[in-house]
Amino acid sequence: MAPPEPYPPIRAVIFDCDGTLVDSEVSGLDVLHQLAGLHGAAFTREEAHALFRGKRMADCVEAIAQRLPRRPDGFNDRFTTAVRQAMARRFRESLEPMPGALALVERLQIPFCVATNGPREKAELTLGLTGLLPWFEGRLFCAYEVQSFKPAPGLFLHAAQALGVEPAHCAVVEDSLTGLEAGVAAGMQVFSLCPPGSVPAPLAARVRHIGELAVLDRLLHPETAP
Repeated sequence: MAPPEPYPPIRAVIFDCDGTLVDSEVSGLDVLHQLAGLHGAAFTREEAHALFRGKRMADCVEAIAQRLPRRPDGFNDRFTTAVRQAMARRFRESLEPMPGALALVERLQIPFCVATNGPREKAELTLGLTGLLPWFEGRLFCAYEVQSFKPAPGLFLHAAQALGVEPAHCAVVEDSLTGLEAGVAAGMQVFSLCPPGSVPAPLAARVRHIGELAVLDRLLHPETAP
């Protein structure tokens, strides 16, 4: 059997934001779950996290609206506004970068950026609160502006083009199935922060599990790895 083809050299890194660089995914999903329950939408916490992780807000809100005993007029818009405001309050109370995030971006010598399904104001808030925003000035790409949401590959392809790097030479770092699917569809090298057992086998075979950002740091900087 012929040996596997080596991976092309990585010449750029595209990060997701929530749950990848900033520890906002769990708290944000908890807010979404709590407000859904207050409106009468029946989801367990585990179900809400599984259903909504990495998804765009409009799809999450529509799924919640469909669980309501009765959908009030204008529910989706009002609920979205309430969730965004509650999330922002929660983030300002306590938000940290993901372990290894600052160390990794400080060491990177190749182009890198953020590509998120969230809106710009949310990404700027969370990156700002965690001290990461200065590293991504001018390199923050949002699905709402590109009009392509993960799992479609358009956001990642837009980011690669902006960085001037071919997709095959881009590393994507993600913590959701939606993001992993988008990176694979874009033809990029995908690094997964998802628990291994949570990724379906066909998808798991096409991504590399790293578990934490420090592992990627060592892969990209073997010459200085401890």
